[in-house]
Amino acid sequence: MQLLWFIPTHGDGRYLATATGSRAVSFAYLRQIAQAVDDLGYTGALLPTGRSCEDAWIVASTLVSLTRQMRFLVAIRPGLVSPGVAARMAATFDRLSGGRLLINVVTGGDPVELAGDGLHLGHDQRYELTDEFLTVWRAIASSEQANFEGDYFNIQDGKLLFPPVQKPYPPLWFGGSSEIAQKIAAKHVDVYLTWGEPPAQVAEKIASVRKLAEAQGRTLRFGIRLHVIVRETESEAWDAANQLIKYVDEEAIAKAQKAYARMDSVGQRRMTQLHHGSQEALEISPNLWAGVGLVRGGAGTALVGDPQTVAARILEYADLGIESFILSGYPHLEEAYRVAELVFPHLPLENLPTVEKQHVLSPFGEIIANEDFPGQQQKQKATSIS
Repeated sequence: MQLLWFIPTHGDGRYLATATGSRAVSFAYLRQIAQAVDDLGYTGALLPTGRSCEDAWIVASTLVSLTRQMRFLVAIRPGLVSPGVAARMAATFDRLSGGRLLINVVTGGDPVELAGDGLHLGHDQRYELTDEFLTVWRAIASSEQANFEGDYFNIQDGKLLFPPVQKPYPPLWFGGSSEIAQKIAAKHVDVYLTWGEPPAQVAEKIASVRKLAEAQGRTLRFGIRLHVIVRETESEAWDAANQLIKYVDEEAIAKAQKAYARMDSVGQRRMTQLHHGSQEALEISPNLWAGVGLVRGGAGTALVGDPQTVAARILEYADLGIESFILSGYPHLEEAYRVAELVFPHLPLENLPTVEKQHVLSPFGEIIANEDFPGQQQKQKATSIS
């Protein structure tokens, strides 16, 4: 089981849909989150992509030298960059980071945003382009010479002079719920990602993609993207969930739903169908809460509960075949610590850091430590002043 975190390059905060308690993106804050991820034992972190985010490649490049072991899941965008350029970017990052790159293949699901970047293809056409892109990218990234002519690319003698550390190339991660997206995943990628749908729906998706991969003579690994709201008690966790959306009103929901409606992403449509834009009945499966998706695109569900319950729900997904969990919480810095402290001990994780036992726990802090040292055997006599 691999647990990854999330670096919020679009901003962070204590509440959704409000400037109250918000945190702007800054290098100092992103550095804090990345170093927390690195120290706490997460495998790595996902960096989002899109025009609402700081550029993921630039951010990852600034953070890699400040971390020791975490891996960076960074997007390549078929149609927005050529496969040869993307292969060189990936190889350089992987080589200079010592093999700490993971690749997130993002075809995109918002025609308005894509048009702003100059891509004017329909849904299925974008995935056909992605198919050609990955055919070329995999060849070049594997240090093969690529010659390819298709409907979208004409590549002549494409090559990579400086290969990546990971062989044959950094692992490819990919999420897409449509039929054509699943076919492309089965053909090309290493890890198929799903958003946090109820377990029964996730099981159906895994079975479908696994069958498609077997037809290609391939096997895939599976991952899931979820938020987490964990507290020491169940009631505290649900209180925290309700607090997260305390400023979410009908106007904010309507605005978000309007934006989602213009998208042709099947995955986004499935997320929206979990709550239908209503704040009623947001617990769509035991401890799976759809409140985040009322005003946030993409991953819109959270596991809510006490540590044992959240861990049990994670293990339910693991039993379905999920190996990698990309988690997040608001605010991302504090919640990275909270999830690690409360949930990690209940999961079958390896290579977690060893935390030294704290010897002095006192409300008086240094005042007590100045006089009474841990493990001191002799009792000091009290001196009275008259």
